[in-house]
Amino acid sequence: MNCQQFIERLHEFATIHALKLYRLQLDAPPRVPTLPCLDHEALLHEGIAPHLAAYVEDSSGSLHEVVFIPDEGKIYLDVVSTMGECTDDGRDRTLAELKARFPGYTVRVVGPSWLRGDRRVAKACRAQVTLREVLTGEHLDRTKIAIDRLQTISTLMEKESRVASWGARTVMTPVLAVGGFLTYQTVGRFIPQIGENGVTILRYTIVGVLGGFFLYYGLKAVHLTEMANRVWKRSAEYGLILSERRRLTGKP
Repeated sequence: MNCQQFIERLHEFATIHALKLYRLQLDAPPRVPTLPCLDHEALLHEGIAPHLAAYVEDSSGSLHEVVFIPDEGKIYLDVVSTMGECTDDGRDRTLAELKARFPGYTVRVVGPSWLRGDRRVAKACRAQVTLREVLTGEHLDRTKIAIDRLQTISTLMEKESRVASWGARTVMTPVLAVGGFLTYQTVGRFIPQIGENGVTILRYTIVGVLGGFFLYYGLKAVHLTEMANRVWKRSAEYGLILSERRRLTGKP
């Protein structure tokens, strides 16, 4: 099955509001906003299979993101980008429809990741603008202002995360060096009480705790930067969708 056939079957039970393409081209794309898949285009490597993602609305009004990977025979129902826009019943019905209409494909739900901070990203985005406003809202100017506000906030998030990253890079090495030196000098005084082996273990433990703390601090800074970048990409995606909606409707 090619992407065109997939879209036609998808349209039989859901309304398609927007398409995202990664290394694919459509011969006859529907008159909906079509944009590149920013999440994967930004990775700059070839390890991801070409795919199509569609924002769709079912008969109950729930929004879903359906991802079609033709070369691997897989269909994903990605719930991360549609958090707060669909009910559990709507998700279950759409999943059942996908399994029934595409029996030869592996169909599964892709849920939010705690490690990647998906829920925090979704909350940050929804605090400014919802996906439903971007896809179906009638007040395009008001939505554009909200998207611009989200992009500004995402830029500030990224700058704040850089401060934490800079702190980890500049502070970690001298603090560990000083901590190791002081530990060596101070703990050595307890050799008569706990013995040389005990002092060695205590030294390694203290230095290990210090190193573990700064490793956590550095990873946390990287994590914050990743989440800030994802909020920015979401705002850029929303902006592209809104621009495409204006072009298709002829609105200035």
